[in-house]
Amino acid sequence: MPDDSPPETAGQVAPDPDTQARQLTEARARLNDIDDQIHALLMERAEVVKTRVGTSGKSSPLRPGRQAAVIRRLLAKHSGPLPAKNLVCLWLELMAGGTAIQGELVVAVCDTDPQHGYTQIAREYFGSLVRVQALRSPAQALAEVSAGKAAIAVLPVPTEGEGPREAWWTSLLQKDDPRIHVIACLPFWRERPVGATDVKALVVGRAPPDASGEDRSLVGLECAPDISRARLTGLLESAGLKPLSIVLRRDAGAPVAQALIEVAGLIDDTEPRLGRLDPALRRPVVLGGYAVGLGGLT
Repeated sequence: MPDDSPPETAGQVAPDPDTQARQLTEARARLNDIDDQIHALLMERAEVVKTRVGTSGKSSPLRPGRQAAVIRRLLAKHSGPLPAKNLVCLWLELMAGGTAIQGELVVAVCDTDPQHGYTQIAREYFGSLVRVQALRSPAQALAEVSAGKAAIAVLPVPTEGEGPREAWWTSLLQKDDPRIHVIACLPFWRERPVGATDVKALVVGRAPPDASGEDRSLVGLECAPDISRARLTGLLESAGLKPLSIVLRRDAGAPVAQALIEVAGLIDDTEPRLGRLDPALRRPVVLGGYAVGLGGLT
């Protein structure tokens, strides 16, 4: 006689409901055991942060370079069905908790329009529960950091056509006390999922940036107002500072032009190559640096 069973079940034994229920119960019990182990390790990690890291005497609990290095190390050995992007999200929140143990983190965000997404990108990186102060201008955000009312500020990435009010990076050329440094670039995860904000921002703080092993530095300088981009590029390359990008400002009536140059590696004001630039230029100022962000994750 012909087999009247549906094609997908022909020759197969229907799952036993009792067996399925038992397997589900066993899986849940195993997951509970794993959750207990994870929780125990989280508590142990928090204790190390509190008793060892938090009392190490470092000037700031924020170490974006260290954070980037840890995440890259974990991704290098990651495998299995857990998506890499979820691993990154988990560790960003975990590290945000470690920072909170060492003291409340206040983030000043220049976010004149909630639709711009700077507050969202700050919470993505510094933790969903971080305390955010939304401010209407870069100057206000910088003032909060200078006064010690905020640990860091999240500011729009400089662009070529921005006005003097938006060109916040020019104030860092003066090296005021306390000196403010660029310490991170957001988003750290560069390939954005659908629905995520796609704005780009720089993070500044009073502590200098720390190395991650794959970094960029920002150098600011003043030069002749009529200097060409090609001439400036040639001067930089002759000094061994090949620019990855240049933002060049020529404000009407200003006696000098101002340039923001991105270079590979993490350098500071003692970098010998800075002294090789044309002596007619004011000695450049290293405004800070940041870890190179992650590429595509799945």
